[in-house]
Amino acid sequence: MKFQIKSIFGDIMDVIASKEDIITIEKLKIISELAPIRERIKMFERKYNCSIEEFKKKLEESEEDFETWDDYIEWLSYEKKLKELERKLKEVENAERVKIA
Repeated sequence: MKFQIKSIFGDIMDVIASKEDIITIEKLKIISELAPIRERIKMFERKYNCSIEEFKKKLEESEEDFETWDDYIEWLSYEKKLKELERKLKEVENAERVKIA
């Protein structure tokens, strides 16, 4: 795949990239998003010494604590984002057609 880009100096340069190059770049972008999300999830697992499913059960059985509920909501959002990014990574890995727009 050949395309042109404009350098920071205004020069037009030809760039050649293969399908594999484009897929690798997309995979690296997703992986760079995954790493901090996984770290945040691990932080919650260490803090509460359980999985999110176990934490939810404990939370429902205990007295209301806003800070703990805030942690649960944040943790849950990281879990959802993790699943979304993992799905996206699989899509990129299995991409048949690559299109530059």
